[in-house]
Amino acid sequence: MTDCLVVGAGSLGLLTALALQARGLSVAVLDQGPGGREASWAGGGILCPLYPWRYADSVNALACRSNRLYPALVERLCTLGGIDPEWTPSGLLILDPDEQETVAAWAARHAQRVEWLLPEAVCQRQAGLAGVESPALWMPDVAQVRNPRLMQSLRTAVDRLGIPVSEYLPATGLHLSDGRVSGVQTPAGLRRAGRVVLCAGAWTARLLEGAGLPAPRIEPVRGQMLRFEAGIGRLNPLLMRGGVYLIPRRDGGIVVGSTLEQAGFDKTITENARDHLREHALALFPELAGLPMTHHWAGLRPGAPSGVPYIGAHPALEGLHINAGHFRNGLVMGPASAELLADLITGATPALDPAPYAFDAHRGDTLL
Repeated sequence: MTDCLVVGAGSLGLLTALALQARGLSVAVLDQGPGGREASWAGGGILCPLYPWRYADSVNALACRSNRLYPALVERLCTLGGIDPEWTPSGLLILDPDEQETVAAWAARHAQRVEWLLPEAVCQRQAGLAGVESPALWMPDVAQVRNPRLMQSLRTAVDRLGIPVSEYLPATGLHLSDGRVSGVQTPAGLRRAGRVVLCAGAWTARLLEGAGLPAPRIEPVRGQMLRFEAGIGRLNPLLMRGGVYLIPRRDGGIVVGSTLEQAGFDKTITENARDHLREHALALFPELAGLPMTHHWAGLRPGAPSGVPYIGAHPALEGLHINAGHFRNGLVMGPASAELLADLITGATPALDPAPYAFDAHRGDTLL
């Protein structure tokens, strides 16, 4: 029997599987569809919460810890033969910060480097920007990954390490034995395990509700994005203004995101969202006007109150654990979240206080 069965083969599921195996446990993974093709694939890959000072310290703690873990993670993935995830410390230029005292307090609290640039210095750092009339915030240590490549690299690592992944195999129910979870039901039969870890993103609450168990407040939040073909070197730093961001990829693409939409489990792309994102992107970087827009897509983020994920044991059923609800920051908080859950399962001393991520921890009432 497998020690741990992970439900969900997105970034959180595969990172959790790797962390558990590294602690000596046998692990298997299953997913209702193709692994890594939901929020993990659809996001932008900026490894910092957007306007991070607006998030709870618990979110920033996971983000900061993950950023310390990313270089070694990427090195390990490449050593295992995975595709280069293109981890790149691009730096983030925020052109509409209006909370200087709050930013300064956040930076001091989390030991983050920030610098305020006058408009002239902003235009020297990146040519071609429009509407730069006030000081901007420069965050030089913010990195990015190209998330589809990260998912391919994680999957290669999992395969090379012998962790079985069963795709197109949904968990249809939980199996109980002696008052604790002992596996999951699937259309192909029972998959037994000593523990079950739910990393099913926006679908996590559905699975628990279907089993008649208390469910975390995790709701799908649609996000739509665009890609322009700009050419290598046209844009260098990550840019953000008015909640819209531009991400320069190594191959010359520029990714623009993203919307926040309460649309249930509908991933339909819309003309309104496309026009909104394009308009804001061109107002920031007018050179995009003459460039081809080649892709428009949508994904479903697993939104949780205040963006604080659920990491830890389910209170109503022994052997059941959750690592989900990371909202816009699954890749941002992923490595530290997987590390924390693996520590909790194995009894190791965690690097972070687990209390803010517990099932019944207070999170507030609203999504960011």
